[in-house]
Parts: sequence; structure tokens; C-alpha cells
Amino acid sequence: MGGSGERSLGNGTFGLGVAWGGAWAYAMGMISRPTMGASAFAAACLMAGVLALAAEDKAAVLTGAVGASPAVRAAILDGKGTGYRTAVTNGSVVVPVVVVGGTPYQMGWQFGQWMRDEIRTFVPAVLAGFKKELGVDDAVLDDVWAATAGHTDDRVEQEILGVANGAGLPVRMLQHVHCLPLLMPYSCSSIAAWGSATVDGHLYQTRNLDWSLEAGAHEFPVLLVRLPSEGRAHVTPTFAGVVGAHCGMNSAGIVLAEMGDSSWKEAPYAVHAPHFTTWFRTMLYDAGSLTEVMQVFQRQGQTKRYHFVFGDGLTERKAVKIRTDSRVRGADRVRVWKDDDGSDELAPNVLSCVVYQDEGRGVFPRLQKARGKLDGPAMIEMANSIPIKGGNVMNAVFDATALRVWVSYARGQEEAYQRPYVFLDLTTLDANRDGVPDFVAKPR
Repeated sequence: MGGSGERSLGNGTFGLGVAWGGAWAYAMGMISRPTMGASAFAAACLMAGVLALAAEDKAAVLTGAVGASPAVRAAILDGKGTGYRTAVTNGSVVVPVVVVGGTPYQMGWQFGQWMRDEIRTFVPAVLAGFKKELGVDDAVLDDVWAATAGHTDDRVEQEILGVANGAGLPVRMLQHVHCLPLLMPYSCSSIAAWGSATVDGHLYQTRNLDWSLEAGAHEFPVLLVRLPSEGRAHVTPTFAGVVGAHCGMNSAGIVLAEMGDSSWKEAPYAVHAPHFTTWFRTMLYDAGSLTEVMQVFQRQGQTKRYHFVFGDGLTERKAVKIRTDSRVRGADRVRVWKDDDGSDELAPNVLSCVVYQDEGRGVFPRLQKARGKLDGPAMIEMANSIPIKGGNVMNAVFDATALRVWVSYARGQEEAYQRPYVFLDLTTLDANRDGVPDFVAKPR
């Protein structure tokens, strides 16, 4: 891992050269302001009281620092007692690593502090750009947030508030940014291999994020490592100020990936449900096995059609592929496939100790040939072979048994599959240099 360098990021302009179509002119008419229930009203009253406080006092209330000694209170509020920023490098490629700890609010505040400049550059620009392209305004985004917030893990909401305060931006702006994934389609891919399919029996899993290069998110990358005071440590490859997880891995070796299947033609998508990026965080906090991941999954409403790949590298040492379709009822609404499953939608192109979804981009012959030889570098080759060219924003490969990750972000118009990967062994992180790793494997 590289030393504690800081990356200087320029002010890139936002320009989406994408024809979004007119679906949202219709869609926005379908989103009404929900009637506020008792719990929502109570929450609104609490928030009104909190917002009346100065920023520091607000942080003190939410973090529990009220009544603490001045020294302890200062350590909590400055966010630097458990957080720090370093970087991983590969030649000229530098990706920030931000490590945060404590309560959800504290972790958000530290994230906001350590990436303050990047967040203040990226978040307002990406929000303004997408509002223009989607044809939505703040009132619409307020409605979307109100609709989804009641289904969203409270820890995620608290962390968003922390990021806003740490970076010095309005919390409403951060909430709106976290609404955007509910309003747009995207498409990705994932492969998981373990046991006899890999060199060492480890579970390796890929994640291609194929999205919009014009959004510029890849210019603000970060590997965000959370060490919560309650819940499991976890890492999410993400972007400056983004709290939700589009993929990630926790200290129990749980690794998550998603693939969106819905096109613009299926908009408007359901917003009275949690976005997957928020309940991925629930899984990363709480799940100690694949069985527990599935228990969390079964409680979630779905906003649109998806595929997911969920892996467990330490306890059950296997992965599953899932297809959800929010448009249908009955058994076909959710399908779960294990390895070498003759009922898999890709059968007969299935293998033992492998599940994958490549959206027809032809990875099976490569997997078949490399079976038994798969490891980190080999899985990087697999990921690089199946991006959606023109929109490959980020690729990641997780070793969910050894708790390691390789990540590549696009830069400019050079896509992730064309770029070098940086490497992070999570078990080497040691903030206080006491010889005890910050990120420790904790199987169920």
C-alpha cells in the first residue's frame, strides 16, 4: 500500500452526452407527495429541533458527545480519532483510501472531512448535471427522498447527514444525490468462483460498474473502509461523498455485486422502496454468512429488475446468483441459482463452483478454460473481458477469503478495463501502528 499521499483533482465539467428520452416527463407526474405518517412526523419534529442547533452541537447530539469531557468531545467531533486518509498506488495511478470509524454519523463526518475538497467539487456538479438531464427539480427529488427514506436503513441516513456536515454542504443536497440511482438505469456484470474452480480454494468475485463516463464520478474515486463501533467492518469502492454501496465486502468475507436490468422504457421505477445501495450497506453491517445475507435480502422491496451475485468467502464458502423482477408475482419474481444449476438461465453454460452474469458478453469459454486456475489476476482478466465499452466506470475483484481487493477506475475517457488496478490488503491497515490490524476477519 502506498504512503499517505493526497491527490489533487481538477474541476472537471459535467456534460451528459446521453439521450435520456422523455420518460421522466411522464414519470414525475406519477410521484406524489406521500402523506406523512406518525413516525415520519416525529422524525421531522426531531430533525427540526436538531437543525436549530449549531453544526457542532448537532454533531454532539447525534454522536452522543453531549456530556462527554471536553477532550473526548473534541476527539469525537473532529472525526480524526479513528479516521485517516492514505492511498493505494500502481505506477502513476493513485486511489485514495479513507478509513473511518465509530457511529454512522461519526463515520460520515470523517468521510466528509477527509474528502472535503473532492466532495465539494463533485457533488454539486453531478447533482446539477443530472437534474438538467432528467428534467427534475428539487421538489421532485424531495418527494423521491421522502418516499424512499422510510424504507432506508437509519444508519445510512445518519451517515449522509455526517458527510454533509463534514464536507460543509446542505444535507438536502446529499440526500438528492443519493436519490439519483432510483431514477436511472445502468448495466453491469459479476462473476464468483470458489473451491475447485480457484487456485487456492478462495472465493473470488468480480464487479463491473458500467454506467456514465460523462457523469465524471470516476474522477473522484475512493476506497472507503468503515470500522463501525457496532456492526462489521466493511469496504466499499465508491466516489467522493457517496454513502451507498454498489458493491462491497465485509469482515465476514461477504461480497456483494449488482446488475441493473431495467431500461428507460420501464420507467418510472418504484421509489416507495429502498435502493439496493442502501440495503447492501445493511448486509455489510450485519451479515456473517450467505444465509444471513439472504435473510436480509428477503426483507427488501425492489425498485426495478436486477441481477445480484452474493458470495461468502469465510463461512459457507460459496456464492449464488439472483434475478428479481418487480413487475411480476409468484415464483418468477425472485429466482436464485447455485453453481452448476441446470435451471440457470445460462444453462448449459454453467460450471461447478462458479456463478456469473455477463449479460451475453461471452465469458463462459474463458471461465471453462481457466477453471481451477482462477485467482486475483485471472479474475481481473475475466472482468476486463466483459465490460460495456463506452461506459466502464469501475471494475473490482474481491478475494473474500483473504480480505483483499483489486480496483480499477476510469480516468478521463480511458475506461476501467484499460487502466491498471490498485491493490489493497485490508488486513494490513493499522491506524495506530500497534501491530493489531484494524480490519480483522470475523466469520460468523
